[in-house]
Amino acid sequence: MRLHRLEITAFGPFGATQTVDFDALSSAGLFLLHGPTGAGKTSVLDAVCFALYGSVPGVRQTPGASLRSDHAPVGTYTEVLLELTVGDRRLEITRRPAQQRPKRRGTGFTTEKAQTWLREYDPATGAWNGLSRSHQEIGEEITQLLGMSREQFCQVVLLPQGDFARFLRADAEARGKLLGRLFDTRRFAAVEERLADLRRVAEQRVREGDERLLALAHRMAQAAGGLDAARTPVEGGPGEPGLAAAVLTWAAVARTEAREALDVAGLRLAAAERRRDGARAALDAERDLAARQARHADALRRRERIAERAPERDRLRAALDRGVRADRVAPALALRRDAERERDAARAALARSRARLPTDLADAGAEQLAALENRLRGELGGLEPARRAEHRAAAVAEERAVLAREARADEEALRDAADWLAGWEPRRARLAGHAEAARDAVARAEHLAGRLEPARRRLAAARRRDALARGAEAAEARLTEARERRNDAHETWLDVKSRRLEGIAAELAAGLEADAPCQVCGSTDHPAPARTTAGHVDRATEEAAYAAYTAAEETRTAAERELAVTRESWAAARAEARPAPDGDPAA
Repeated sequence: MRLHRLEITAFGPFGATQTVDFDALSSAGLFLLHGPTGAGKTSVLDAVCFALYGSVPGVRQTPGASLRSDHAPVGTYTEVLLELTVGDRRLEITRRPAQQRPKRRGTGFTTEKAQTWLREYDPATGAWNGLSRSHQEIGEEITQLLGMSREQFCQVVLLPQGDFARFLRADAEARGKLLGRLFDTRRFAAVEERLADLRRVAEQRVREGDERLLALAHRMAQAAGGLDAARTPVEGGPGEPGLAAAVLTWAAVARTEAREALDVAGLRLAAAERRRDGARAALDAERDLAARQARHADALRRRERIAERAPERDRLRAALDRGVRADRVAPALALRRDAERERDAARAALARSRARLPTDLADAGAEQLAALENRLRGELGGLEPARRAEHRAAAVAEERAVLAREARADEEALRDAADWLAGWEPRRARLAGHAEAARDAVARAEHLAGRLEPARRRLAAARRRDALARGAEAAEARLTEARERRNDAHETWLDVKSRRLEGIAAELAAGLEADAPCQVCGSTDHPAPARTTAGHVDRATEEAAYAAYTAAEETRTAAERELAVTRESWAAARAEARPAPDGDPAA
């Protein structure tokens, strides 16, 4: 950051405008501000800080302190202008604090709000471009460009008046306190305290870890059987240096001894396992022998039981043999029973047949019956031609009857034909006339059919025209009503607005507060505020009247649109329903 120019007006001890040209002062690379007490050296630095951050360091920043010079004439604004270069940007900052100024109307003073301007120099055009007039935006821009807040700027760049000399004459303790206050080393003290807390926590965790380590070592020693319950395996207490190394050394020795004991126990275990395997093999042999002996004793008992039941077995075997032989002759016996049933049936049929024969043939033998059958067959053979001739005669008689009926029908048809031919000429002439009339009717129907569909369309259009005419009349009535309502709503709104404007002073006076500036004149004195009358209209009433007028206007517009659409549809239907140019009634 490099300062170029500083203008101070009615600020601190400077009643008039003072200009400091830093470019001329710092031509040698270094400059000195000096002068008697009260000359305004610190105020110059305060002005630089105020221009950058909108506030000053030290006691001037306390509540109630004023930055305005007591020597400044009335009407002169307190203002600080600083021109500086930050990085590659040349900026100009102008700040005015909140201050009292005379009222433009009446007597007394009013408070002027704080104002800030930020401009940037454009080398290409040689002009200053305005960037912002917002306090917040300008503060953020300066903080980002400088990389320091106001507190950091005051601690690092500006040493408050008198603190440097006090720092040179102070002892080590006082100098440390002064440096701590100047550079705000409280965060470092907080870090130191935090590190001390972490150290204490770490020591506690180490002590707890040592206690757990000793407890584990003690349990290991007890498990190994080489330590009395009243002694610890290593020297030293929790938290002492070298405790972990001692425990690790003792654990390594104990681990070696335990491994040796483990190896010995392993050898003993292997020997015991071999002995166990031998005993298990002997036990398996004994169990196998006992099982075979049990099976042998069981076989002997079964042999004795079989010997005891040998007679019963022989009896059952003999019965089985008889059953096998009976099973072999069972089909032959079944065939015999079937043959006997068939023989009995044949005898019964023969008896029934002989019963139907004549008495003289009832006792005849088979040969006599066969001869009789042949003789009867021969007689039946001679009767067959006679039977066929009889059938033929019946067929011929039936055919003659059919032919007779057909002949009678033909005679009747001939008589009908003769009668029909006798009246054919008159009938033909009459039918020819009917046919000609039918042809004329068809031609007429075809001609009329070509004009029927257009007539139907014109009829439908005429009906629509009449309906639209009635709709247009209704739409005109609605439009007239909407226009009247709109005019009434407009007059009502204008009347309400006029009455509100007449009482606007009372409405503004209702929001006045003591020592607060007026919204119109800016004065903080309100000697005679206006009062509301009985017919006063507030903002809500005016807005309601305007809303009613707007709704009426929209209704009128919709009615006009509806009437225009109805009229266009009526004109189209009227043109479509108009007769054809030739004036044909059918058209």
